Amino acid sequence: MRGPDVMQDTLFAVRSLESYVPADHPLRPVRDILNEALKRMDPLFAAMYAPAGRDSIAPEKLLRALMLQVLYGVRSERMVIEQLGYNLLFRWFVGVSMQDDPWDHSTFSKNRDRLIAHDACTVLFEEVLAQARAKGLLSSEHFSVDGTLVRAWASNKSFVPKDGPPPPASGSKSNPEVNFRGQPRTNDTHESRTDPDSRLYRKSKNAEALPYYMGHALMENRNGLVVDQRLTLATGKAEREAAIEMLAAQAGESPKTVGADKGYDTADFVADCRAIGVTPHVAQNTKNRASAIDERTTRHPGYAVSQIMRKLIETIFGDSKQHGTLRQLKLRGLDRAELVFAMTMTAVNLRRLPKLFAESG
Repeated sequence: MRGPDVMQDTLFAVRSLESYVPADHPLRPVRDILNEALKRMDPLFAAMYAPAGRDSIAPEKLLRALMLQVLYGVRSERMVIEQLGYNLLFRWFVGVSMQDDPWDHSTFSKNRDRLIAHDACTVLFEEVLAQARAKGLLSSEHFSVDGTLVRAWASNKSFVPKDGPPPPASGSKSNPEVNFRGQPRTNDTHESRTDPDSRLYRKSKNAEALPYYMGHALMENRNGLVVDQRLTLATGKAEREAAIEMLAAQAGESPKTVGADKGYDTADFVADCRAIGVTPHVAQNTKNRASAIDERTTRHPGYAVSQIMRKLIETIFGDSKQHGTLRQLKLRGLDRAELVFAMTMTAVNLRRLPKLFAESG
């Protein structure tokens, strides 16, 4: 018998929001790990707000919503709020009940400076990592390091001389045609009007220079978890300088190794690694010059293992750009870009930890 095409609303709903989420949904263990980290951050949240006044949107909910944006690659905070209006999975994850309306998207902008001032996203990264450390999932000896270019929310035409008149423009006032052909532009003489912190950088000699930031990640080789992260200005030495900072911050007196690609095969980087007790397992760059490392390092079996493991760090950046929000930023300024990058690296670990926790018991 054919059923009628009728939808009949009921006056009351008797199902809980929890019941709409399948028991085996992958977000369940992610939410548990994230909530444990947020619970440990309670003293920080208490210090962020005044003791009196009107209640704000809970910072835990804001951070859960921002994490969903990264996990699902939602391109804007406005669309996250739209999803909270009708997506029961998003409501459950963030903690918005069936009866409550989601907050206005401008709340993210109003609270972002507060999160930045207290470095809340970096603390969240550390608290998630601390749970992996407590279960013995992190290597304290063998690491891999790499960097990636993160496209800034600025265009080539926004780069104008720091001193002197801007190049001639014509056409639409909101999107003018700027003629900068034949005019040499460098980061020393030009800066972006829309994002002054971004830097012109080219991926290769044959690529055009575009406004970028530089993201850096230090991965431990046991389970491929990110143990440290940075976002810096895009300069020619940023990758190697950030790598040394992250390696120097790793605790413990045991010998350490770090795998890296050919871009790190320089005499300065190798010397700096050895100065802090780290053996540089760097891929040799012998094109038109001699490598900074020799057979005293490459002859050991561990060198070959590091060369295999270091390639896994590319998946961290690849997934974050293909499925996350790291391909091009939607915020301007180094401090805001750092927030996005820290949340993205936290999401990388949150994707991997549920399976590792299950295997470790």
